[in-house]
Amino acid sequence: MSLLNLTIAAIQGLPTLTIVDAIDIVLVAFIGYQIYKAVRGTNVLRIFWAVVIIYILWQIASLFNMRLLSSIFGQFISIGLILLIIVFQPEIRRFLLLVGTKTSIGGDSFLKRFRFWKNNMSDNNQQVELEPYIQACMHMSQSKTGALIVFIRQNEVNDIVATGERINAVVSSALLETLFFKNSPLHDGAVFVKGNTVVAARCILPVSSNNAIDPNLGLRHRSAIGVTEQLDVISVVVSEETGAISYAVGGVIHHNVTPVQLRQYLESALAQ
Repeated sequence: MSLLNLTIAAIQGLPTLTIVDAIDIVLVAFIGYQIYKAVRGTNVLRIFWAVVIIYILWQIASLFNMRLLSSIFGQFISIGLILLIIVFQPEIRRFLLLVGTKTSIGGDSFLKRFRFWKNNMSDNNQQVELEPYIQACMHMSQSKTGALIVFIRQNEVNDIVATGERINAVVSSALLETLFFKNSPLHDGAVFVKGNTVVAARCILPVSSNNAIDPNLGLRHRSAIGVTEQLDVISVVVSEETGAISYAVGGVIHHNVTPVQLRQYLESALAQ
């Protein structure tokens, strides 16, 4: 049989690729890419590759009939799902929170558009007054007073708020500056705000473990990033060293923004 005939026979033996199969491949590739972006720079990716290597070694051991190695790897694989759930518990929780609150597909998500419609239909919908926040950030930037303000959007944050002191006061520039005054007993930690209300102060935030973050960033900036990795919130940071204003959302921090840029972003983000 000629080489051409063998090639034709091999091609004919391949399964037929339908449109559904193509869509399936594209969706799996997209989901895999999104998961890779979420865990890139963290220890999760290293653990994932370790699991893949162990699985490949198990297949090789089974192929060459290495019964002892195959048995060891087989036992590990059989309980692998439970181990992965235990090891990846924080990441799984973060992923489920993100799925429940927002999605990066096509910009604004359906959930955001639904919430925007619901808020417009509600008689209790209140416009957020940004001037106190912007003025406070400007003054603290000029005086190089370190600050971390977290804007609550849709997630429940009771667990983190419980780590601080309840305030429940109407926001004002003077109040925010007083809370972050370095001799104030409430200056350390984060201030949580929702709408025009200061909810709590001196709250302890989760610190991001992303290895891709600039190593020169301090604990305040890492905390600002970490809370946005786990919750649908926006964090605004004023650097104590440089006075620079930054904001973080979705695990990404935007450095050295002007008060005008901060106002424009908050107007857009808090309206969703």
